[in-house]
Amino acid sequence: MLNSLQQTILNLTHAVSAKKVFEIQSLWSGYGDISRYALEGGLVSSVVIKHVKLPDQGGDGRGNHPRGWNTSLSHQRKIKSYEVECAWYNQYSQLCSEECRVPKCFGVKQLDDEFLIVLEDLDASGFSVRKSSAAMEDMKACLRWLASFHARFTFSIKERSNHGFSGLWETGCYWHLATRPDELEALLDIPLKNAASKIDQLLKQTSYQTLVHGDAKLANFCFSDTGNDVAAVDFQYVGMGCGMKDVAYFIGSCLDSEGCKKHADNLLDYYFESLSQAMLSQRHDVNFDELEAQWRPLFAVAWADFNRFMKGWSPDHWKIHSYSESITRKVLDNL
Repeated sequence: MLNSLQQTILNLTHAVSAKKVFEIQSLWSGYGDISRYALEGGLVSSVVIKHVKLPDQGGDGRGNHPRGWNTSLSHQRKIKSYEVECAWYNQYSQLCSEECRVPKCFGVKQLDDEFLIVLEDLDASGFSVRKSSAAMEDMKACLRWLASFHARFTFSIKERSNHGFSGLWETGCYWHLATRPDELEALLDIPLKNAASKIDQLLKQTSYQTLVHGDAKLANFCFSDTGNDVAAVDFQYVGMGCGMKDVAYFIGSCLDSEGCKKHADNLLDYYFESLSQAMLSQRHDVNFDELEAQWRPLFAVAWADFNRFMKGWSPDHWKIHSYSESITRKVLDNL
């Protein structure tokens, strides 16, 4: 595909020329890059290209994982994640409203060892700000996005057969237990290890499910030039699940232990206020009070679920702190 990459861009955008301006970032474990291309004579003046090139299967064949998890299983999980992202942009991204803004997709192309996704340049569309730390209003903007996104895709588990979401993860989020047996095996916290399946089941059995973003960290939100709105990127792990998984993970990506102790409860309240408003404007078929009664207690469960992954994957990570440990112990005590 490399020889025809520019031609593919031209075909999808109706441009007459395409020139790579710069690489925005390399993909995890060296699986490709995300770059900005300048266009002439087409629908838009620039696009962002996510180009995945799977590592050569000679040698270790699995790329360079920064924490050493370069196993065959991790390689297959990454391949699945890029297939999911292609399915997301092909079939579902257009269902998102302005309140849960995502980049427009001009098209995807997939071969055996390459994936190409041609996306709207969010910088050019007024979402040019990236943040490495978040003020309270920044976090609220992201939580409003999550609330709108979850409201858009929420369904009763009784109607699950009507919501196949084909091509996406059956269970969303990159740390999902079934996809992380190596990290579970490495987990030294035995009570948490023994409870992992029960925690996973609690998140699955709530009557209301939605599509979860699956990697809703601060780095995956693009802030508007005015600072009031956000758009989200990186949909490799989108799939079905309880919305609390996104919310717990997002708050944990922004705050340290003391920040969590001080602000997590208020931010959770704000999310549910935003979800209520989003449900009123978008949906009339969901019993919000019933949903909140089921989801709110699962915030702690979702936090413990992510903590389970982190303690197996990177036991010295900064996100494993006293707040995470305290909330996890409470969940274990209540099982």
